[in-house]
Amino acid sequence: MRDWQSQAHVKHYCKYHVVFVPKYRRKSIYGTLRKEIGGILRELCRQQGVELIEGYAMRDYIHMLLMISPKYSVANT
Repeated sequence: MRDWQSQAHVKHYCKYHVVFVPKYRRKSIYGTLRKEIGGILRELCRQQGVELIEGYAMRDYIHMLLMISPKYSVANT
């Protein structure tokens, strides 16, 4: 069963699949930067009040599954 989130006047279950892709798709993400980027993204999600459900760092892009409140736009978080 889904874990519905609730606010004063709404119940929501908003999950977004976000993919970060560098401009030239350099293969440097998977090496030493992988742990640093993961820590930075976790900290940014914590500051914005966004729940990071899953995240995968591939060689040239990053997949993230985020749960964002409907009062925030995905582009603004």
